[in-house]
Amino acid sequence: MSLQREEANYFGAGPAFLPTDVLRQAAYDLFNFENANLGIGEISHRSKTAMKVIDDTKANFKELLNIPDTHEVFFMQGGGTGAFSSVAYNLMANYAKRTGKKGKAAYAVTGGWSKKAAEEAQRLGFDVDIVANGKANNFTSIPPYSEWKAIDADNTAYLYVCDNETVHGNEFNSIPGPEYLPEGVELVADTSSNILSKKVDVSKYGLIVAGAQKNVGLAGLTIYIIKKSLLEQASDDELRALNIPLSPIALSFPVVVANNSAYNTIPIFTCHILRLVTQKLIEDGGIEKKQEQNEYKAKILYEALEKYPSLYKLPVEKNSRSHMNVVFTLPSEDLESAFLAGAAERDLTGLKGHRSVGGMRASIYNAVAIESVEKLVAFVIEFAEKNQ
Repeated sequence: MSLQREEANYFGAGPAFLPTDVLRQAAYDLFNFENANLGIGEISHRSKTAMKVIDDTKANFKELLNIPDTHEVFFMQGGGTGAFSSVAYNLMANYAKRTGKKGKAAYAVTGGWSKKAAEEAQRLGFDVDIVANGKANNFTSIPPYSEWKAIDADNTAYLYVCDNETVHGNEFNSIPGPEYLPEGVELVADTSSNILSKKVDVSKYGLIVAGAQKNVGLAGLTIYIIKKSLLEQASDDELRALNIPLSPIALSFPVVVANNSAYNTIPIFTCHILRLVTQKLIEDGGIEKKQEQNEYKAKILYEALEKYPSLYKLPVEKNSRSHMNVVFTLPSEDLESAFLAGAAERDLTGLKGHRSVGGMRASIYNAVAIESVEKLVAFVIEFAEKNQ
């Protein structure tokens, strides 16, 4: 069997497209890693070899995002959905340690994923305050901070935002600053679908989380970048006394960090994929270069769609549009079916929108080549000329 493949023009939202040369190297390594006569997935997760994979991957993230010494990088299983729980458990335990009381959490609900995150925190028994909610306008924009509900500074542990909503196609173009976010309230961001797509000032965040499978790797690992001071937590007895739910041991940030992400069996092959992807990103010019490419891809696609307003409807307001997930609809199901069929004939795949909202969605993640987006743009124009 050959390890060659024709480059795909794939726009699926996740698991997402990965660089072919990364997958080719990973395929060899799955069979025989570093001439050890063992595959990367067969080695002990606590061996020196596995620890080096973890350490190298962490180092790549630190280099790419210029992560300061105040923050730690680690990996856990559970995806973005698992992070809904782990964030609430751990940041509330830290708040109890800092203040001696049970805190509450603020959530900005700007799309389907932040809505699920808030609902999970509530389900686990935490006090959740919704400070922004775009549901009334179908999440077509992210409200300005001046319209958000004020945060209860005396009792709130953290503010949770989803930086890029994969389903609804909106993205924050700034982060809550001191004019809105009170001192002592930690900023938590789910960046699952836009991590490593743009420059980020990590020092502004208490915690950044990202499921790997949308923009930087395979499903199976979640990236966490946490302010080290947040790893200090109240004891189990102290948490019980305050009626604060205890975190499962496998989701305990201090335990995972103390064991270099290998308290339980880390999917080391998935971590190796992350290492290869991040190393390639470094070699290709880093975040600044990738952000420039991503902005260009989004620009040409949005401009093509905007040229034909009678055919393509862009539900998200301009200042909230995602650079990663471009969503649009056509006037009828028949036209949408015809668009998908025509795209498939041109090997443009993965364009069907999420089942909860319908329409089209082009996910133009880091690994999606400029040439692929240019082919999609050409088809968008061709289809419009024939059908408007």
